[in-house]
Amino acid sequence: MSEPIRRDRLSRGGPASRSIVDGHDRTIQVPSDDQQLSRVDDLPTDAEFGLCLTHDVDRPHKGLRSLYYATQERPRYHLRTALDSSNPYWQFGEIMQLEDELGVRSAFYFLNEQHLLTDRPASEWVVPSNWVQHLGRYDITSNEISAVIQALDAGGWEVGLHGSYHSPTDRNRLHEEKTALEAVLGGPVTGGRQHHLRLTVPETWHHHREIGLEYDTSLGSTTECGFHGGYQPLRPFDDEFVVFPLTIMDQALPDPGTSFEAARRTCERLLTEAAANDAVMTVLWHPRYFNEQEFPGHRTLYRWLIERAQELGAWIGSPGAFRNAIAEESDHESATDAQTAPVAPGGAETPSSARPSPVEDDV
Repeated sequence: MSEPIRRDRLSRGGPASRSIVDGHDRTIQVPSDDQQLSRVDDLPTDAEFGLCLTHDVDRPHKGLRSLYYATQERPRYHLRTALDSSNPYWQFGEIMQLEDELGVRSAFYFLNEQHLLTDRPASEWVVPSNWVQHLGRYDITSNEISAVIQALDAGGWEVGLHGSYHSPTDRNRLHEEKTALEAVLGGPVTGGRQHHLRLTVPETWHHHREIGLEYDTSLGSTTECGFHGGYQPLRPFDDEFVVFPLTIMDQALPDPGTSFEAARRTCERLLTEAAANDAVMTVLWHPRYFNEQEFPGHRTLYRWLIERAQELGAWIGSPGAFRNAIAEESDHESATDAQTAPVAPGGAETPSSARPSPVEDDV
C-alpha cells in the first residue's frame, strides 16, 4: 500500500536555465514557471525527495557490433566477444538481483526499432552509422526478449516504451510500437522515453497522451547532469499527463572506471540538491553499463546511488510507480474528504452556504 502524500511543501521550479543542449546539438526550450506551468509538487509522507530509476533497453545483444568496437579500442577483447557465445550486454538478471537486494524496483523501456532495409528509405542504407545501429536491433516478440519482459512484470518491475528513433513526430508509429509491446506484456504500457532523447516539444507529448501514455521521461541531456527541467515533474497540459525530467544519464557522468570519486561526487551533489528542494530525481542506467568488463565502476556507482538515496530518506521506484502513488493518494484523500463532509437530513451533503457559522453556533 502506498503512503499518504505530503502536501505541506511549496513547489519550486528549479535552476534559472530553461534550455537544454543535448549531445546532438539540439536545443530544447523548457517552459518556465513564469508561464505558470503546472507541476507535481507532492511527495510520499516522510520522503525527503523522490528517486526514479530507469533503464533504456537499446541493445541487449552485442553481437557483430563487437567488430565495430574493435576498430575503436581494445581489439582483442571486442573480437573475443564477437566470436564466442557470451553476450556481455545481457544484464537483466544482474540488475534484477541488485535491485531486489536493495528492495527497490525500476522501469525498463523496450525499443522496437524499424528495420533499416524494409522500413527505411534507400538513402539511409549508405550511411555507416545507420548500419552500426541496425546491427544491434532486436525483436521484442522473440522468445528470449518476451520471457524477460514477462519476468520483469511478474517481479514488480515496470515495462515501458522506448520510442524508436524516427517516432517522435509519428503518432501512428508510436501507437504501433506501444500496441506491439502491450501484446508481449499482456497488459497496458503507461509511459517511457524516446530513443536518444529525441523530443519535439510539445508535439511528442501530444502524441504520447493521445495513444494512451500517462507520462514521459525524454526531457533531458545526453551530456550534462542536473535539474535542467526543474525540481518537480511537469504537467504540460495541466492534466494527468506527467513529464519526468531526466537528471542523470550514465554516459554524462565522469567515467567511474577512471574517476570513480568524481562520478560519486556528482551523484552526491545532485542527491543533496534533490533532498534540499523536495525534488523528484530521475536517473538512466543502460543495461550494458552493468557489464564490468567494458564499463567498470558503473554497477558499483548505481548501487551506491540507491543506498545513499535511502540514507537521505528518498522514495525510490519507477516513474510509473511514483505517478500511481500520487494518483492513488489523491483519490484516497478525495474519498476521505467526502466521507467526513457534514451530511444534511436525507443523506445529502449540507451546502457550505447553509452550514451555521461559528457565530451562529454561539448564539
